[in-house]
Amino acid sequence: MSQPILIIVGGPTASGKTALAIEVAKHFNTEIISADSRQCFREMTIGTAKPSEEELAEVKHHFINTLSVFEEVNAGVFCDYVHQIITKLSPTKSHIVVSGGTGLYIKAMLEGLDDLPPIPEDFRNALKLEYLNKGLAFFTEELKQKDPAHYAIVDLNNPSRVLRAIELIRFTGQPFSNLINKKEASKKYNSITLCIDLPRETLYERINRRVDKMIENGLVSEVESLMAFRNQSALRTVGYAELFDFLDGNSTLENAIELIKQHSRNYAKRQLTWFKNQGEYQMIPSSLEKVLSIIDSNINV
Repeated sequence: MSQPILIIVGGPTASGKTALAIEVAKHFNTEIISADSRQCFREMTIGTAKPSEEELAEVKHHFINTLSVFEEVNAGVFCDYVHQIITKLSPTKSHIVVSGGTGLYIKAMLEGLDDLPPIPEDFRNALKLEYLNKGLAFFTEELKQKDPAHYAIVDLNNPSRVLRAIELIRFTGQPFSNLINKKEASKKYNSITLCIDLPRETLYERINRRVDKMIENGLVSEVESLMAFRNQSALRTVGYAELFDFLDGNSTLENAIELIKQHSRNYAKRQLTWFKNQGEYQMIPSSLEKVLSIIDSNINV
């Protein structure tokens, strides 16, 4: 059985990955695997910019609405899930589209997981307690001092990512960026890796408009309905954390919205940094014609 070619459509938030991935999938009569660490949660819809019901009906998507916010998700969970889907689709699909902005998941899928040391439970619990007492800013500053390379690409508004890096830095005494780049890369799947790269002004304008649309579509109500679960790792993220603060009375709605836009722009910048420095991504406009041209040049039909 020949292995399908994975067409990776990566890129920063609001760059148009969903629309382009759907076009590519329809062209090849195939399905899409979402490489997004938030769209996999059923309870989070508006704030994660999931594909619409119409878009989900156009092309079958995988790893969307797969988990609850009470469940743990990481690169290992994603890779196990993806392997099952690829195995299932391989007999009938010559191409599979993988689309998303979680670069770490894509890297793990293509190259395998880093062999990181296990962290003792008491060590991890002590770190979580320290986080509750000191807050996220304390740990982002520690990361900046001890591992500026990882600080430059990690989502600093995601406590799970920051704390994971800190616990390994403290436990091993080494920068996290050294640990995750130790193994020799070996491709697990045939792939063509693409990243949408828009002019910065265009991207930031798209992000601002998207946030405004989320608010119009009821993001505040969605976040309010999740208040009881706010301490779950999945909900300590951009678009939710800022509105939890607003609902607590710590800021105005206008300030919360501006912070969501700012944090989303910061996140997009870090996503682009990741894609430009990890793997061999070809930077492209959001154009089906460009994608097909690149695929044609890489595949002997």
